[in-house]
Amino acid sequence: MAKSPVDGATVKVRLVKGLRGAQWSHRLSVKALGLNKLNDVRELKDSPQVRGLINQLHYLVRVES
Repeated sequence: MAKSPVDGATVKVRLVKGLRGAQWSHRLSVKALGLNKLNDVRELKDSPQVRGLINQLHYLVRVES
């Protein structure tokens, strides 16, 4: 069974690569994370949905502590 995230846990996500040349669905996923410009950082609630988006966009974003 997968570990469930701790209540109140957050994850910081930074957009480190531009969206030019990225797939359209990946651009929509970046918008869903709330990232607009290069080097934007968002602190999001740690959930399986957010982790799935981060895994899909592994080449565009970086997870910070």
